[in-house]
Parts: sequence; C-alpha cells; structure tokens
Amino acid sequence: MKNSTAYIDSSNLKFGVKQSGWELDYKSFRSWLRDKFGVNRAILFMGLLPDNFEYYNYLQNIGYDISFKPTITSKEGKTKGNVDGELILTIAKDFYENKLESVVLVSGDGDYHCIVEFLKEKNIHIEIVSPNRKYLSLLLKRTNVPIVILDQFVEKLKIK
Repeated sequence: MKNSTAYIDSSNLKFGVKQSGWELDYKSFRSWLRDKFGVNRAILFMGLLPDNFEYYNYLQNIGYDISFKPTITSKEGKTKGNVDGELILTIAKDFYENKLESVVLVSGDGDYHCIVEFLKEKNIHIEIVSPNRKYLSLLLKRTNVPIVILDQFVEKLKIK
C-alpha cells in the first residue's frame, strides 16, 4: 500500500519490545516501515521530557514526525504520557481532512479498537504492527485486520 501513514504509540512500542528482551533500532524501524508498508510519514506519539531533546532531534533527523504530549510524574517518580486519545484524534482528524490513504497502527493496545473499526467502516486500509504477541489485545485481534508481530523481525530491527 503506497502513501501510508504510521501512527506509533511510542511507549507501547518501547515497552512491548523491551518485554520481548530486545531493543529497537529506530533508524532500521523507519526504513522497515517504508519498505514493508509504503509508509511515507511516521508519527511518534510520545511524552515530552526536557532532558531528551538530543534524542528527539535524532528521531526527527532519521525521518520521524513527533507529536509530543504533556507528561505527569507519580509520587513514585514514574513518568507517564498518555497518548491514546491524541493518537486516535489525530487519525480521525487526518481522515476528515482527506489525508489518509492507508494506515499502519503501531501498538498492541486494545484502546485503539474503536479507531480500527472506524477506519474499516470508512474503507481505509489499516494494518497493525504489534510490538509482541504476548501483549496484543484480543480486541485488536477481533478486528480481523492484518497484524504483524515485530518479534518476527528482531534480527532486522534490533540494535546491533
């Protein structure tokens, strides 16, 4: 599918890959998205942390757009940026602005079930890339859209 946009839940991607015991090479991943799915635009949805500006610049230089979300820090010191709503809203907005031909959703989170069903209803081609099989939501499996599990591509996508 040409002219595809990847909407990437960064924390889901990072956590899912880490749970499988490897670390993602984002540069290889960007090339893989382009080659495998025809992704011409890849948007990372992530929390904004002041100490990570060099990392953000690196990600932008290798071909990602970044949609930053505000973060909150718990009493235990854990930082969280909740991107689900923003990612769903961005897909819907892009649909209504006629910017969508094909979508690659990078996440295994069942919270995205509603937008997957919406895109199917609107006849927009969608594929899901789940970081791993263990944390792939049953709700996403039930949508019957093609699902690719990243673990199958570890050798191509891990940091060497």
